[in-house]
Amino acid sequence: MDKLIITIAPTGNVPTKAMNPSVPITVDEIVKDIKACHERGAAVAHIHVRDAQGQPTSDRTLFKEVLDRLDQERVDIIKQVSTGARGGDNTVAWRGQMLDLNAHMASLSTGSSNFPSAVNANAPDLINALAVKMYAHGIKPEIEAFDVAMISNAKQLLKKGVLKGPLHFNLVMNVPGSIEGTTKNLLFMVESLPQGSTWTVSGIGRSQVTMLTMAILMGGHVRTGLEDVLELERGIPATNPLLVERIIKIAKAVGREIASVEEAKRILGIM
Repeated sequence: MDKLIITIAPTGNVPTKAMNPSVPITVDEIVKDIKACHERGAAVAHIHVRDAQGQPTSDRTLFKEVLDRLDQERVDIIKQVSTGARGGDNTVAWRGQMLDLNAHMASLSTGSSNFPSAVNANAPDLINALAVKMYAHGIKPEIEAFDVAMISNAKQLLKKGVLKGPLHFNLVMNVPGSIEGTTKNLLFMVESLPQGSTWTVSGIGRSQVTMLTMAILMGGHVRTGLEDVLELERGIPATNPLLVERIIKIAKAVGREIASVEEAKRILGIM
């Protein structure tokens, strides 16, 4: 079994400081949290950015600021940019505008799904165009699968040559409107992956501890952070560093070692 890769997702499209005061919004806050989580054992940073009003954006300038700051402060972490930000149109020009920057990986949803109050829309032409741009810039896609159909579509794209194996998936469990975060569903998702794939699990909300513990036991990898869960337990606000520390405690309890950045690059096939 490979060592455990921990991904930190410090902020996403939805969390606000009203929901949890520790949610990082500014470039300074995002970089500070990524640095603190890396020091605790996170090997991958899944990066979203926010505009001056705190709203999600794909603004290339803000992504560049975060990536440049991480380099300047010598935070040796795998940099994974999100192409799933809201706040713009569903074109590669908007959603993929940061893909020429100094990143190792980028998220790629291979289908559409429901979020609590909106559609997570990813048209076939957009998926193809984002994949082409990622590979053109030496960026490895992380396939974001919110349901089993997205795994099936990734397999088709692999056959067509749009995607290149071995693939890496993030199985996003328990987003309201998408696949429920249950042990049975996670087992089904993992069994559906193409042979040779690596995989990470994101457990949203109250499913976090169960889903991530299952992933640790099954030989997968894990994502945590305030993008996915706002409380350590009911009534106790989380912070990004505390969420990473909780994962390390669980992994230690079951005997799974934590991957360094270099080990994570080897496991993920990143040069």
